[in-house]
This record gives sequence, C-alpha cells and structure tokens, in this order.
Amino acid sequence: MLFKLSLSNIRKSLRDYAIYFFTLIIGVSVFYVFNTVSATVAMTVIDSDKREIARILQMGISALSVFVAGVLGLLIVYASRFLMKRRNKEFALYLLLGMGKGKISVILLLETVIIGLGSLSVGLLLGIGLSQLMSALVVSLFEADMTRYRFMVSGDAIVSTVICFAIMYLVVMIFNSVVISRFKLIDLIQSGKKSEQIKLKNPWLCIVLFLLAVSAIGYAYYQVGWNYGEITYKIMALYIAIGAVSTFLIFWSVSGMLLRVMMSMKKVYYRSLNAFTFRQISSKVNTMVFSMTVICLMLFVTICTLSGAFSMRNSMNANLKELCPADFELSANLNEPVQNLDIVSEFKDNGLDMISYTGEYERFYTYGDKNFTLESFCGLDLEKVKSQFQFLDYSASEQLIGLTDYNALMNLYGKEPLTMNDDEYILLCDFKSMRAIRDSVLETEGDIIVYGHVLHSKYRECQDGFISISAQHTNAGIFVVPDSILEGQIPNADYMIGNYKAEDDTSKKETDSILRKKYNDMRKDLSGFSVHKTGGHMNLNTKIDIQNGAIGLGAIATFMGLYIGLVFLIACGAILALKELSESVDSIGRYEMLRKIGADESDISKSLFRQTGIFFLLPLILACVHSVFGMKYAAYFLEIFGTEKMTESIAATSIIILLIYGGYFLITYFCSKSIIKERK
Repeated sequence: MLFKLSLSNIRKSLRDYAIYFFTLIIGVSVFYVFNTVSATVAMTVIDSDKREIARILQMGISALSVFVAGVLGLLIVYASRFLMKRRNKEFALYLLLGMGKGKISVILLLETVIIGLGSLSVGLLLGIGLSQLMSALVVSLFEADMTRYRFMVSGDAIVSTVICFAIMYLVVMIFNSVVISRFKLIDLIQSGKKSEQIKLKNPWLCIVLFLLAVSAIGYAYYQVGWNYGEITYKIMALYIAIGAVSTFLIFWSVSGMLLRVMMSMKKVYYRSLNAFTFRQISSKVNTMVFSMTVICLMLFVTICTLSGAFSMRNSMNANLKELCPADFELSANLNEPVQNLDIVSEFKDNGLDMISYTGEYERFYTYGDKNFTLESFCGLDLEKVKSQFQFLDYSASEQLIGLTDYNALMNLYGKEPLTMNDDEYILLCDFKSMRAIRDSVLETEGDIIVYGHVLHSKYRECQDGFISISAQHTNAGIFVVPDSILEGQIPNADYMIGNYKAEDDTSKKETDSILRKKYNDMRKDLSGFSVHKTGGHMNLNTKIDIQNGAIGLGAIATFMGLYIGLVFLIACGAILALKELSESVDSIGRYEMLRKIGADESDISKSLFRQTGIFFLLPLILACVHSVFGMKYAAYFLEIFGTEKMTESIAATSIIILLIYGGYFLITYFCSKSIIKERK
C-alpha cells in the first residue's frame, strides 16, 4: 500500500517538478563524465609526459569532485525543502486519516529511494553517452591518437558517482525525517490559507543602503581594476568581503525600492497586469535576498572561471606557433661577466655534444652593463613606477644584444630583421605590464647610456620581439644596440638556439628524450661549468617540453573551469527554477482570481514571462557587472599566458550560460505556465 502510494506521488512529482528530476539527472551525468578522464586517456595513444599530466589532472578532478558533491548535495536538500512545503495539505490529509508520522517517513523514504535509483540510472546512461564526447576534448587538449579508442564504460567513475549520490540521498532522508517529526496538524491545514504579506521597507533606508553598497563596491572595483599592483592577499580578501556584503545590500535595497518606484509611476504600474506582476516579483526577491546574493556570486565565479580558462588555453595554443619557432634553446646566464664564455664547449667536455644533434642554429651572447639598470632607465619616472610595481628588482642590469646577432636569430625564426643608426637602440618587450612602464619612459625621454655611449630610442614605444622560445609573452625588456657598442665587452650570457637534424616528429621526440636525459645527468655535478663559479644558472629548453607544459596547463584549466562552471550553472538555474515553480503553485488561486475578473490569457502569460525573466535576470546582470571588473583583475595574472583570445573566450562562456541558464529559464516558464493552467 505504502509502495503504491509512493509511486503515485512520484508520478505527480514528475509532472509538477520536472526541474528537480532534470537537475538530478544532469548532476549525475556531469559528475560521471568528469570522473572518466583517466579512463578516456588510457584508451588513447599519448606520450609519457602527457600521460603524467593526465594523471595530475585526474587527481585534481577527484579532489574537486568532493567540493562538487557538496554543492550538489546542498542543492538536493534545498530542492527537497520546496517539495516538502508543496505537500503540506497532503501530509495533513494523511494525519487526519490516522496515518502515523512513522509511516509518512516510510513513504518519503520509498520515494527518495525510487527517485534516487531512477535519477542515478538515467543520469549514468546519459553520462556514459556524453563521456564518449569527452574523447573529442581529450584529442583536442592532449593531441592524442584515438586509433585504440573504443566505446567504454568506466567502472571506477560509476562507483564514485553511486557512492557520492547515495550519501546525498541519505542526507535527504534524514532531513525529511527531521521535518516530519516537527509536523503540527494545525499548521499543515492552515498553510495554504496563509497569504504572504509584502512588507514595504522604509524607502529612505533602502536608498541610503543602496548608495552605500554601490559606493563600497565601486571603490573595490577601482582598487582591483586600476590599483592591483599594491594589492596583497589580505587586502584582496577584504575587497572580496566588501563585494559580497555590498551584493547582499544591493538585493535587499532593490527588493524594497522596486515596488515603491513602480508604484510611483502610476501610468506604468496600472497598465495591464503590471501591478500584479511587480508585486509578485517584489515578493519573490524579498524572500530570496540571501539566495539571490549566493546565486549572483556563483554566476560571477562561473563567468570568470570559464572565461579565464578558455582564454588561457586559446592564447597558449596561439602563442606556441608564434613564440616557439625553434626546436631547442641552450643558455647559460651568469651573475657576473666571464671572459671566453662558451657553454657549448663546456657541455661537450661534460659528455653532451649539442652540435652532433643540431641542424641549423645560431650562437650569440647577451651583455649587461652594471651601470645601466632598470632604475637608471626609468630616470625621473622611477618613483611613479615604484608606487605601481613595488616588487621589481630595479638594481638588475638590463639585457643587451647586438643588432647583427639579433637579426641572425630572426632569420632562423623566420621573422623580419631590424635596422637602426649607430646612435640608436630598439627596445623589445611583449610582457604587457612591463611594456606599459617602458612605454611611459620612452614617450618622455628614452635616452640611455650604455658602456659610456649615449643612445636614442628609434621608436617612442616598445617593439614586439623576443629571444628565448616560450609559450608565454615573458620578455620584460631586451635592448638591441649597435654592434660597435658591445665590441670588447665581456658577456654575461651565452645562447645556442636551433633545430634538430631529425625532421619527422618521431625522430625529434627521440632526440629530445636523449638530450633531456643527458642534460639531467649532467646537472648532478656542475663543478665544471662557468655558471657554478658565478652562482648563475643554465637551462636546456625544448619545443616539445614547452608544448607539453602548455598542453597540460591548458587541459587542467579547461577541465577545471568547465567542471566548476557547469556545476555552478546547474545549481543557480535549479535554485531559481524551484523557487519560481513553488511560487507558481502557491499562486494558483491568484491567477484564478485574475481570470474571474476578466484578465486575458495572453496578458497572464506575459505577466508570468516577465516575472520569470526578471527573476532570472537580476542576479545575472549584477554578476556580469562584477565579472567586467573581475576579469580586468584576472587579466593582470593571465597576461603572461596571453589575453589576445579573451573575446572568443567570453563568447564561448556566453554560449554556455545561454544554453544552460537560459534553458532553465525556458523550462521554468513553460512548467509554471502549465501549473497555473491546471485549474483554469
């Protein structure tokens, strides 16, 4: 009997609360899909370095899954609270018929078990299907070979998903039992008769708090957007707290001002069903100020996380083609100049003959005049620069390279050479923050003294350029000077940059592996190297290592960003949808009254659409405003990876939000419309 009753209740719940089951199914499928990464990688052909990156990624996803499980668990409990509230009359009827609270608990227990098994089954089936699409993402991120790939089902991912969601449903069972134990018959009977009164807040208090909140958050915006050079972790935590509290106060004050403002606009307020519409919206926002604040902040994190992750990956992929035009770079940077510096000969003497593995290459030195530092370059702008960038080493010598050597390297890279007069120099810089500093100096004066020679800048701004191969724009400043300036000077850095003799990818990987092993063995004893005597450092950087690092960082950022973003979007959409559906059920009588007084069905539908739209848009609009300044601050950290693809990343993020968040909005509207038409 109780089992049949549970099945009957579930059938009604499937019709009235499709959002709840939709969310459970999507949550299960997303949880499963992101926990199959290791199994997907195991079915592909990738090299050992990338497989190690995939292992680290899986560890990160496993750790993040604990947080995701907590978010989904809270979401399920939140949804259950609304479902329990909806069924007050049903529970009152059970009690009036003599059913004990224990049997009601059993009914809810059976319902939870059935719902859990159903959502887990459907969610896992959907997840298994979607996980096959994960292979495309793996191929894109890891440049994998899918020849070994076959349709697969990950047993470990299924076990993890079942355990996590079983724990969540157990929590829901306990929550339901506690709620039932506190039932009072009189409260259940009268719950549907209690009309929610809209308490109009003091308008002057709302205005004052709104202005204070906007001022406080505006100050925080300015600090993180334009004064980020002086921000410490403690100060950033303070600004985050200011942002969260200000967001709460904005929603609290808007919920009090919205109805007042609309009531003062009589022509608008009394047009069609606007009076009913805005009173409904005000009531919803009034009862969800804290929830709207949390949803807004979650959307803000989602937008920044997805945009930042996509931007990092897209920019790094583009940077690899531009900034890594050679197969390897061998360099030795000394703390002080050394006569007859020759790192290639030192390598050969210690068992690694680089020439034997190399096709075309360039050898060159760079120099440093101890009297020509960043401090001397900044000149009169020094204090201004120090106030914005406190952590730079202003006593370090600037890096110098001769024009002939630089042009020879550009010939190897396939780039245009430079030209200049004997009394000129060209400053190369592609690191944005540093470029801004140097451009400000070049605009005002720009004359420098190098080894006793006065040189004038050929340009009034930095030029794009670099020496070292990389996947990021990390060149903070290189001065290209006439060869005559460096004649007779002692270098403090030696470079060899070139391409392998091997031409196909397989042979290049073999050469790269041999060089890396010999280099690592050599580093165990540096006593025979010049860098050891001066306390400097040497490095063997290869294109394959750079590519693997970029691929790994891009993959981790993309997977983590997608995981957090999708879960947060699901949670935000589900919370708003459940609240709206619950309000629609509670407002059925109000819509019946509108029909009785002659309201057109089209006007009622428009009113419901506006209510749902404004309800979903309010937190999203404020989250977008937060994100504008949040991304401006994030760009400060992302600029090392490149932010050239930010527009494409924001567009991709917008599409994801439109599909998921917009999808929840449409489903909610049509479900609400169906609910209010039931007793038409």
